[in-house]
Amino acid sequence: MSAFGGFVVTFMSSGINVGLTTINKDFGVSAVYLTWISLAMVLVSAAVLLPVGRLADRCGRMRFYIAGTALSTVVSFASALAPSAGVLLVLRMLAGISLGIGSVTAPALVVLAYPVQTRGRALGWTVAGVYLGVTAGPFLGGLMFDSIGWRGFFALLAAVNLITVIVPLWKLRHLEWREPANGRFDLAGTLLYAAGLVALLIGFSLLPRIAGAVLVPVGVLVLAGFLWWEGRAGDPLLPMDLLRRNRVFAFSNGAVLVNYAATAAMSLLMSYYFIVIRGLDPRMAGLLISAGSLVQTVFSPVAGRLSDRLSARYVASAGMSICVLALFALIFLTASTPYWYVVLALCGLGLGFAFFSTPITYTIMQSVDKTRVGTASATISALRQAGMNLSLGVATMLIAIYVGPLKLEHADAAVHAPLLTTIRIGFTIFTVLCAAGIGASLVGPPKTAAARR
Repeated sequence: MSAFGGFVVTFMSSGINVGLTTINKDFGVSAVYLTWISLAMVLVSAAVLLPVGRLADRCGRMRFYIAGTALSTVVSFASALAPSAGVLLVLRMLAGISLGIGSVTAPALVVLAYPVQTRGRALGWTVAGVYLGVTAGPFLGGLMFDSIGWRGFFALLAAVNLITVIVPLWKLRHLEWREPANGRFDLAGTLLYAAGLVALLIGFSLLPRIAGAVLVPVGVLVLAGFLWWEGRAGDPLLPMDLLRRNRVFAFSNGAVLVNYAATAAMSLLMSYYFIVIRGLDPRMAGLLISAGSLVQTVFSPVAGRLSDRLSARYVASAGMSICVLALFALIFLTASTPYWYVVLALCGLGLGFAFFSTPITYTIMQSVDKTRVGTASATISALRQAGMNLSLGVATMLIAIYVGPLKLEHADAAVHAPLLTTIRIGFTIFTVLCAAGIGASLVGPPKTAAARR
């Protein structure tokens, strides 16, 4: 069910981007407002990850998972009936809460429900479901928007999402995992975390404008205050001893941040490459880019099985190394690079990500005891979101520096050379960044601790 639920949520979040122009035919809002309809879900989900993880630990992870899927279903039905863009924006924010709940509770429930011998395989299928949704969303979502409209899109997905509510209530209602509370819920930490992370994520999206240059350091300072507070809170959202004393947890989460920071902007840069420089239509460009996601979907379960049989951190490091090679290959793109070369590099990136994502999740979840799997899952999701936004921020900044006010249109030949320079420099930065993360993914427990176990 976690794999199916992950598929539905990511299918919706990736598919809606294709239909934004269709939605705007009814509402007629500005391009900036329309973009926020897409971004609202991501921002809210990032802001609630750690608080939701701690609440799920205290109140019951299965209970929170079912509540999250129920909220997603209700919000989807309501979105199909939204009378205005403002109402739809609020509903997308509520959808972000359900996304945050699912992102935290699904991996934790998989870890708790499966024995160590098959845990990697189960996590692999969960990750495969997520990336199948990412892959299928743009293409099938576009077909749905064309055939049944955007209201039909939300209504149909809400009906499908009912399965993720009914089946757990029917089959799993007697199962529950929760941990005793050690004090009052950390409300101050929640506010600091949410404010700092939202400021940081919005700031990166606004770089290199002045607003972005102000929000980024403000977000960093507030998050530093959050970490200071967490070291003193009675029942913290993020127990600092996990970072201070558990080096596997600390370095593996650092590898997550680095990997997403090095790879998340690929879709944006390659979309511009295919559409602006090569002159392809958006549907064909999306089909070529999705080749890597398809490879990732197919090989994620394989990586999960390897994590059960081998040391997961070595599998994750191999995946990170493949990502480095694929990113390095994309540095040499030209206006006439053969399509087979580009698709092969994208497939290599998908393969590397498949062999990184599941094993590194396995490594992190295995590095903590069962009382903290919710916190571990929330930390992974939070750093993933931060890395993705950092990656997009770097790409946006490079475009502003090298392309500037030029229009991103294939007909404007003047934009081709600076945009190609942007893409090459971007992939150079991401290659170096990803290479630096290999060492972090290799870190294992001290030999004495391993021997005791």
